[in-house]
Amino acid sequence: MKTTSGQKIKIGLFTFIGLLALVLAIFFIGNRKNLFSSTFNVYGVFRNVSGLQIGNNVRFAGINVGVVQSINIVSDSAARVDVTLSSNVRKFIKKDSKLSIGSDGLMGDKLIVIAPGGITSTEPVKNGDQLAAVNPVDIDKIISKMTGVITNAESLTAGLSQIVAKVNSGQGSIGRLLNSDKLSKDLEGTVRQAKTTMQNVHSTTSTLNTDLKAAQSNFLLKGFFKKKKKKATQDSIKKAQAGGVPATQ
Repeated sequence: MKTTSGQKIKIGLFTFIGLLALVLAIFFIGNRKNLFSSTFNVYGVFRNVSGLQIGNNVRFAGINVGVVQSINIVSDSAARVDVTLSSNVRKFIKKDSKLSIGSDGLMGDKLIVIAPGGITSTEPVKNGDQLAAVNPVDIDKIISKMTGVITNAESLTAGLSQIVAKVNSGQGSIGRLLNSDKLSKDLEGTVRQAKTTMQNVHSTTSTLNTDLKAAQSNFLLKGFFKKKKKKATQDSIKKAQAGGVPATQ
């Protein structure tokens, strides 16, 4: 069957639209990956890349400014992450800027976040410079610690439950005290007796003070108290002289 001119036009139009879509897709992907703009590279060394992958975005001030170019293990405890950035942001990234690993949303892909510098250096970065890396929090270690805390909390809760059960059933000293009316009454009686004893001591002390003042006023004992006061004064003077302090009269 021969192909008509109308079919040829449709095939040509379909082919043109397909090629145009392919070119637009290449341009869109290339623009996101900075394939058609001037770029420069910097890198950081992390202890843990936390799931970061080649091609993930790099953000500065909340804007995508580049992509992760490569991730290479340099030692048993370090991995080098190279990023490609658009040249139009180079003047804003200083030599003391820092790289950190974040997430695109709560459960999104990992990405590199560049923190602005300018605190210790105002010089812009150069192609191939190394920036300080802020290592991500090790989630596995946190989960392990939280598991230990939860286990200890369960043991503590179980122990407290046993103690409360024993107290409620009247076991132990505290349990007997809380559940025994006799012990409670005996304790109340002891407290009352202690209060009465303290009141008697206070009353006796007041009486002794009154008697002492009356004795000092008695003409038969005035001489005795005067001698005691004079002797105390003389002793004080002698101690002051022995210590090199002049006595005051």
